[in-house]
Amino acid sequence: MSQYERITIAKRVAQELNEDEIVNLGVGIPTLIPDYLGDKKVYLQSENGLLGMGPTPPDTNIDMDLISASKKPVSMDIGSSLFDSSDSFLMIRGGHIDTAVLGALQVDQTGEVANWAVPGETILGVGGAMDLVAGAKRMIIASMHLSKGGSSKIVKKLSFPSSGVRKADMIVTEHAVFKFIEEKMYLVEILSEISVEELREITDAQFYLLEKTEVQTN
Repeated sequence: MSQYERITIAKRVAQELNEDEIVNLGVGIPTLIPDYLGDKKVYLQSENGLLGMGPTPPDTNIDMDLISASKKPVSMDIGSSLFDSSDSFLMIRGGHIDTAVLGALQVDQTGEVANWAVPGETILGVGGAMDLVAGAKRMIIASMHLSKGGSSKIVKKLSFPSSGVRKADMIVTEHAVFKFIEEKMYLVEILSEISVEELREITDAQFYLLEKTEVQTN
C-alpha cells in the first residue's frame, strides 16, 4: 500500500462531498480527506467529539490533545465545536450525518459492508462502525482494492461479520469507483492504468458498466 494510492482514494472521495454537508470520517484512508477539500466548505465530524475538523496541522503546530478518532493530530476550522462523545453518537444515531466515509475489510457486490472484525483475531471493540452504517444518510467506502494478503476486498458474499444491513452507496479504491444501484455494483470510473479486464481479474465481485463509465486505456 503506497501513500500515493491512499492519497488517490482520498482525493477522489473528496470530489464526492457536497458543500455544507456534515461528514463523518472513519479511521485509515478517510483521515486524509481534509487535506484535499480545497475551498469546499464541508463540516467534518469526528466521533470522539469534534465538528469542524480542518486539515492536518504543520509539524511545528501539533497538539496531541486535539486528535481525530484515528488518534491523528487535527486542526479546527473557524466555528468548529467540541463536545462529549455521547453527544457525537447522538448526532450519528439521530440521522444528522449527511455522509459517512468509512474504511472496510470487505464489501460485497450488493454494498453490504464488513469493517469491524476478522474471524479468529482479537478486536478492541466495534467502535462507531455499526452506528455510522445505520445512521448516516449516505455511505462511501474508501479502501484499498486488495487485502494485505492479496485477496479481493470486494467480494461476492461477506465472509467477515457484517457491520449492518444498510448498504454502501459507493466504494472508491486506488483502481476504480463503483456505485451500488438496486443492490448491483456498477463501475463508473477507472482511476489507475488498469483495463476493465484486468480489474475483473482482481475483483471477486460481479460488476456491470454504466453507459457513462469513464474507462482509461493502457
